[in-house]
Amino acid sequence: MKIYQVDAFTKNVFSGNPAAIVPLEEWLDDDVMQNIAVENNLSETAFFVQKSDGSYKIRWFTPETEVNLCGHATLASAHVLYEFLGFKGNKVEFESNSGPLSVRKEGDLYWMDFPSNPPGAIPVPKLLPEAIGVIPIYTGINTDMLVLIQDEKTVRTIQPDLLILKKMEVRGIILTAPGSGDVDFISRFFAPSVGVPEDPVTGSAHTVLTPFWSKRLGKKRLKARQVSKRGGDLTCIQQNGRVEIGGHAVTYMIGDISI
Repeated sequence: MKIYQVDAFTKNVFSGNPAAIVPLEEWLDDDVMQNIAVENNLSETAFFVQKSDGSYKIRWFTPETEVNLCGHATLASAHVLYEFLGFKGNKVEFESNSGPLSVRKEGDLYWMDFPSNPPGAIPVPKLLPEAIGVIPIYTGINTDMLVLIQDEKTVRTIQPDLLILKKMEVRGIILTAPGSGDVDFISRFFAPSVGVPEDPVTGSAHTVLTPFWSKRLGKKRLKARQVSKRGGDLTCIQQNGRVEIGGHAVTYMIGDISI
């Protein structure tokens, strides 16, 4: 089997979020796909199979479990289809456990069409201030927990207690604050409960961040930056019930899996 490693949400290798992409002609056993993800030891490994209608069924695995939605590995999968597998359509249609997804290419920019997941406000969880070392301005939840922090510097310097975060009954915790310069907001994403201590750039988290910041800032089009060590840039557009997330991708490696 071919395997591609792609850095998503960046124009440069060694930054953005790396994803492993494994195109398949037919599905492998779940435990084999999980073991491949463990062997890759990246935040996500994506597998896809073409369906009879020309769309693709896509699945994503962390080193510990299968997840229902992953943005950067979806973008990376579209990159592999366009750049290496001869895809010529206007957009790639994916079927996933989170419903239909699509990715279109405009120049060297990929645009993902994802469901919008606005967070609902919740009281600050008892353990959260201890885990992150500050008292949040706001906490909300929709699959992931969104935590609003006062300023960008604090978000950048927080060193959370991952053992405490792992106890929280959510996939991941998004720390966010207003951005500076040409960026509307910044974020970091931690998901120790699914084997991802800190994710470099998280497309799916922006299905929560985009409706939150769109409402807060009163604008539909937003520039975002995830300020992990690798870092990455995204353009987000809030639509009616959907979020468009734009980013670049660059190939790091092509190889063969022998099992």
